[in-house]
Amino acid sequence: MDDAALERALFALPLEEPPADLRGRILAATVYRPALPFKMWEVCLIGTLMALAVWLMIAVLTAVPDSSARLANAAASLMDRLVSSVSPSILGWIVVGASSAFWISQFTVPRALPARRNR
Repeated sequence: MDDAALERALFALPLEEPPADLRGRILAATVYRPALPFKMWEVCLIGTLMALAVWLMIAVLTAVPDSSARLANAAASLMDRLVSSVSPSILGWIVVGASSAFWISQFTVPRALPARRNR
């Protein structure tokens, strides 16, 4: 099959007409899109402030002597309190509930297809 025959076959395919408002929807989504909620200088300011906050947090945490050991001890004592206050059956039901919620959220329910009309 040569190119001309392939082009004739492609142009002979019965294609549906595009929706009437397709051009308007494309323009509304691209050229005429609404303005962004934040201006560029606001985004830069927020990013700079967040970076400064993270830098200050790291500076404070590294200035405290033995901060890593304090954080590790705090995490260990929190886990000890949590383990002593939660029974194994409660923990099992929490795991079952979280697992059920996760797997149910992964299912997709097919939408009902509209009835096809014969023309």
